[in-house]
Amino acid sequence: MPDRVYAGRSAADRRAERRRRLLRAGLALFGTQGYAATSIEKLCAAAGVSTRNFYEEFTGREELLLALHDGAQQRAMSAVSTALARAGEEPLARRIELAVSAYLTATATDPRWARLSAVEVVGVSATVERHRLAWRSRWAEFLAAEARREAACGRTRDRDFDLTAVALTGAVDELLRHWAAGERQVELDDVVAELVRIATAALADSA
Repeated sequence: MPDRVYAGRSAADRRAERRRRLLRAGLALFGTQGYAATSIEKLCAAAGVSTRNFYEEFTGREELLLALHDGAQQRAMSAVSTALARAGEEPLARRIELAVSAYLTATATDPRWARLSAVEVVGVSATVERHRLAWRSRWAEFLAAEARREAACGRTRDRDFDLTAVALTGAVDELLRHWAAGERQVELDDVVAELVRIATAALADSA
């Protein structure tokens, strides 16, 4: 059966637009009021959709949260990969600086994304926690692989980087959470500088 057109837009187009509005509403509300304080009714009101429309796209608030978290992490990984590819033969410290800056630009330039990714996604449920930890493991694998590439290029000494990658991933998560939660007024540039110092010390001492 052909897609029915209404007001010049197909049903698929209208549904895709509703999904985009729900994602925008999720970011706006989860990233400011918090996940626990955001009901499906609030999400639907902010998105201008019905509850029925919501459940056509997501099984519940958790699935919306996970979709937003996935998007943030995928953008961050793409940004870091691109930054490293463009860095060419820059020294190790500079490559680390570019990678950290790319990550935090993708995840924290908009404070709502930082809060959603580092604060609101923590401890929601066993399902969300498995999802969050799976991303942490993926980042650790990515960092370990990048460290091995640095060693292959002679910018650091080759060794087992797996534990270092786990430690660095934890440092990134905790510093981003600390900044996003506003526990202490810290400039984002200071977070970048601290992460660069930690990562450089972890890798350059092997050179």
